[in-house]
Amino acid sequence: MKQALDACTQQRFSSRLGLLLSALGIAVGTGNIWRFPRIAAQMGGEGGAGAFIIAWLIFLFIWSIPLIIAEYALGRKYRQGVVGTIASAGGKKTAWMGAFIAFVATAICFFYAVIVGWCIFYFFTSLTQSLPTSTETSMNIWNSFQSSYWPMLTHACAMAFGAWAIWKGVSSIERVNKILIPTLLGIVLLAVIRALTLPGAWNGISYLFTPELSQLAKPRLWLEALTQNAWDTGAGWGLFMTYAAYMRREHSAVKNAFTTGIGNNFVSILAALMIFGTVFAILQTEMGMSRPEILEIMKTSGPASTGLTFIWMPQLFSRMFLGHPLCILFFLGLTFAGFSSLIAMLELPTRILVDKGLKRPTAIKLVVAIIYLMGIPSARSLGFLSNQDFVWSVGLMVSGAFVAITLMRHGISKIRIEEILTDPSDWKLGRWWDLNIKYFISIAASILLIWWFTMASSTDQWWNPFSSFSIATCLAQWAVILTILGILNRWIGENLVYKIEPVHE
Repeated sequence: MKQALDACTQQRFSSRLGLLLSALGIAVGTGNIWRFPRIAAQMGGEGGAGAFIIAWLIFLFIWSIPLIIAEYALGRKYRQGVVGTIASAGGKKTAWMGAFIAFVATAICFFYAVIVGWCIFYFFTSLTQSLPTSTETSMNIWNSFQSSYWPMLTHACAMAFGAWAIWKGVSSIERVNKILIPTLLGIVLLAVIRALTLPGAWNGISYLFTPELSQLAKPRLWLEALTQNAWDTGAGWGLFMTYAAYMRREHSAVKNAFTTGIGNNFVSILAALMIFGTVFAILQTEMGMSRPEILEIMKTSGPASTGLTFIWMPQLFSRMFLGHPLCILFFLGLTFAGFSSLIAMLELPTRILVDKGLKRPTAIKLVVAIIYLMGIPSARSLGFLSNQDFVWSVGLMVSGAFVAITLMRHGISKIRIEEILTDPSDWKLGRWWDLNIKYFISIAASILLIWWFTMASSTDQWWNPFSSFSIATCLAQWAVILTILGILNRWIGENLVYKIEPVHE
């Protein structure tokens, strides 16, 4: 066991570029292309969606980037998986917190891998068939796909690729991301350029960036902005913490955190430019729809809010010059974005099992088998997938608060002075970070959760744990996991944490 652990702790990213592209792979995923434009449309008012963009950017700098810095610093110092890092930094009594963070990320992976499978299907469908020209045709393709066993097969394909990508550890992760991320960025840029040249596209861009400042008084907008930014960047998931175990000392925590966070949000903005520009250009200019009709399609179209990406986008591409090859590139980019995040989600539980003493191939096989089996309900039911998306997306706030609590138990200033400021090549991190972690992260998570409880309690069936979008379903599922982890805390601390001296290279 010791030899396996030593080999694992000695693995490093070969270059800062390799680390940065892999970190961007964590951050840039389907949340940028599939989720962000939809949430921006849902949160937009009659005048525009700019207020949501403002709140989303604020949370980038006061939530996501500070948490990414924390994850980099903790992971680089303790060279373990999430459970081991949290327990080593906060004490073994907090092992259950690390396990909860790991579980939330893994629970998201259960249905995220299914969505990546959808992207694979639509890439090959657009590659081999003509594009649908009507909503009826597009819905038939979607319904036929969902009612068949194809989602099970594409889910398996996503898992197989993910296993291959992490098979050799950080070396294969780095190699795959050096291909995925530059290709993805190239595809997104091409799609944006084409979208912005469409007649009427700038009506959509104008709506996206026009702020309706009165909306900033709505708690739900801030809740959605925080949840989306956590989804966007991967902050608080434990994914950066996992990759940071393979960082070299000269791979600066603060520089990489800012580069990763800002780079991720830049990709989200590009995706929104592409989606809003294309949708407004086709639906408003060519089909004569009003703004409310367009926004209704963007907000709610299709089961599980999938309509914009999988039902409407193929139709829209069919109506533009060179739309078919652009549609192929769109779904290829979406697939690449999904894979880049999926491999990080698979590496997180794999590294925890390697810490336990399992050989990497055995750990990977076990992780892939469990995630595939746990993803089957989401592959068979859109209602179940939507419920899991709802429950564990909100759970990301709890994960972020647990990272902050761990730092407070460890000593926030201590890790900043001893782990971050000792790096002469990094940007100097001031006391604002200490104050942000200590006061803002945990308090903001608590306030937003209270706001969310207040809003959700006014809806029908809020008390019903079997209602897909109720308070009760969240609390019931969280309570089950937290109770199990609390009972097993001692076992987790003794079996998933090992003593390692911090490495100073």
